[in-house]
Parts: sequence; C-alpha cells; structure tokens
Amino acid sequence: MSAAHEAKLYEAWVELLGWMRAYAAEKGVRFEKEADFPDFIYRMERPYDLPTTVMTASLSDGLGEPFLLADVSPRHARLKRIGLRLPRAHTHLHAHYEEGKGLVLEKLPLTRERFFALADRARAALAFTR
Repeated sequence: MSAAHEAKLYEAWVELLGWMRAYAAEKGVRFEKEADFPDFIYRMERPYDLPTTVMTASLSDGLGEPFLLADVSPRHARLKRIGLRLPRAHTHLHAHYEEGKGLVLEKLPLTRERFFALADRARAALAFTR
C-alpha cells in the first residue's frame, strides 16, 4: 500500500468519524472515542501527522451500550482497513479505500446515507435484544 493510498484511507476514516458524530447528533445517541492510535499515545514530543488521533470510536445508546464500533488499522499494519462491528448482530464488516470510489464496503461505496442505514439497523438490533 503506497503512502498516498494510506493517506486517502485515513482521510476517509476522518470522514467516517464525521458521519458518526452527525448520526449521534441527529438521532440523539452517543458518539464516544474508545481509543487513540498507539503511536500517538507514545510519541512524546514528536509531531503527529495523521489527520486524527482517534483509532476506535463507537455509537452507543443512552445507557452507554454500544451498537456500532468502528476502528481503523494502525500505521504499522500491513493490510489497512476500516472495521465496522455491530455487536448485537454479531456482524463484522471491513471497508477499504479504492481510488475513484472512496470507502468501499462489500464492493459498494460506503456513503453517508448507507452508513446511516447501517447504524439504524444496528441500533434497532440493540433495542430488540432488550
């Protein structure tokens, strides 16, 4: 994976984090940062050059129960991807960056609308289990 391709993946990750924040604001759920990149945590005084420090985030209901977890591969990983986990649905999806398509999930571009629909289904699955 070239450095330019990696940069595009991390830019797409920042866009996905924005969708997660927008979903939380629109639907009245919680967006939570779960973890930072390890190399950010241990960087000491060195500059950090990725567009975000967030490596893992979640959408949770009012009680803090996550219904969607998202993470991106750290820089040291050889095959980089964005993971989406729907805990109550026992689903784990991988998105990759493709030139000209952006984030691709299951061979289809992952758009804001498609992400919102996925989050709606995950949220409904959580409500169904209670």
